Amino acid sequence: MSNPIDRLRTNLRAAAIPATDADLEGIQARGFLSRLADFERIVAGVPAETLPDYAASPAPLDPLPPPDPPELPATPDPSGTSVLDAAAAIRAGATSPTALLDAALARIDTLDRRLNAFQLVLADEARAAARRAEEELAAGHDRGPLHGVPVAVKDLLDMAGHPTTAGSRIRAGAIAAQDATAVARLRAAGAVIVGKTRLSEFAYSPGSNNAHYGPTANPYDHSRDTGGSSSGSAAAVATGMALAALGTDTGCSIRIPAAFCGLVGLKPTWGRTSLAGGFTLSWSLDHLGPLALTVADAAVLLAALAGPDPRDERTLRAAPAFTASRLDAGVLGLRIGLVNDDGSGQPLAGEEQLAALRRAAAALAAAGAVVDELALPQLDGLRVIGSAILGMEAATLHLPWLRERLDDYGEFMRQRVLANFAYASGAFVQAQQARTVLRRTIGAATAGVDVVLLPIHPGPVPAIGVPAINGLAIPFNTLGWPALTLPAGTGADGLPLAVQLVAKPWDERTLLRAAMVVEQALGRIAPPRLP
Repeated sequence: MSNPIDRLRTNLRAAAIPATDADLEGIQARGFLSRLADFERIVAGVPAETLPDYAASPAPLDPLPPPDPPELPATPDPSGTSVLDAAAAIRAGATSPTALLDAALARIDTLDRRLNAFQLVLADEARAAARRAEEELAAGHDRGPLHGVPVAVKDLLDMAGHPTTAGSRIRAGAIAAQDATAVARLRAAGAVIVGKTRLSEFAYSPGSNNAHYGPTANPYDHSRDTGGSSSGSAAAVATGMALAALGTDTGCSIRIPAAFCGLVGLKPTWGRTSLAGGFTLSWSLDHLGPLALTVADAAVLLAALAGPDPRDERTLRAAPAFTASRLDAGVLGLRIGLVNDDGSGQPLAGEEQLAALRRAAAALAAAGAVVDELALPQLDGLRVIGSAILGMEAATLHLPWLRERLDDYGEFMRQRVLANFAYASGAFVQAQQARTVLRRTIGAATAGVDVVLLPIHPGPVPAIGVPAINGLAIPFNTLGWPALTLPAGTGADGLPLAVQLVAKPWDERTLLRAAMVVEQALGRIAPPRLP
């Protein structure tokens, strides 16, 4: 391999990007080129005739039936902390959409100056939506469990008439002409959108670090981070500023914030939910999904969001319908693969994280699942290839701005995206060929497994503004498999611990069934202490 910094300098010059020596030094200091040699080693071993992953032909559109409405709890919690409890309390007359919204807005007013979770609060629009929900429900028009419930959306998704900053200075004035499909589907389900939440710049960090709008503090300890990039969405749900929120996940960005804030975070199968109207980080790795208090809430959100969308060709493929019903069927006979090797040569995680993993495995085994240890050395290759694909796609998207508006990027984002120009000519196709090989070999390794169980983060929650480590998350973006994180107790520092479950493509139902068993056995963790 030629000197990567020399090649980077040459490629940036050829692309007419005015990068400085200080940025090149920063790229080296931050380790953004540290796995370039691993990438070149992996792709060198792939036969040149291998079909690139993107060349696989999707199946034609298969119209899906509408999802079955989930049953509401028989005995609702009047406090309405979860979506389903709030929905049941509304219908029992114990609360109302307006009362739920007023409580959410009061929490925003009290808490957000310290947490920095919201980019934009839409109080007037939300009040109008809450009143409309009350009128519709009173008239017998029930849109389902989200009807009248306050939710938030990541400021990567368009809302008509409002800016979509994507956490950047560059897009601070980009006013959306129409709603993103996910936003439109929330509205159609009757949800009350309270605002748009903070994220790292252009969603390109596993932490909340943002040079323009500041980091988002962890609700459990304001000196710790929320994780990224769906930082504000996680903080908002953890504190009741919203009862659920939307996030996007390109390498961990739903699952790590949910894990750090004691929530359930669900990254569905790639192509299950539409990203139309969402600002792209990586076309082939981006996913959209919910952050919620419970597994059942995540299922309700997924049922509202899932399905083909003519605006997003990634969703136009044959897939089984997903519904939020019948998720309490248990796990009797399910085969669980407990990962004990990820190919890195290092322990998967620290002792507290591994103890949480063992508790989850024991809960599944006690419920009748067959739990066996599983070596998946392919995960290390998948994290290298996924990071490369993400970086090269992001660099392509940002090229015009890198040429014309380089100084409008924050330092971390600027240096991270510039580092991707160190890849050699042809690297993108080689990465897709390696993706094909890795997809095939991990498919064979997991052929006898229904659900994979592993940690989501190798250590404790980092300090505020410090990016997390996403090496246990991004392999499943590279594959496009559905993955979910949920709480598994708290650590000695009082912060949430979490585990990650992964299922095969389009099998979110099995994933959620397994997650419900773990949730019921381990319980939800106590919410953060609020003033």
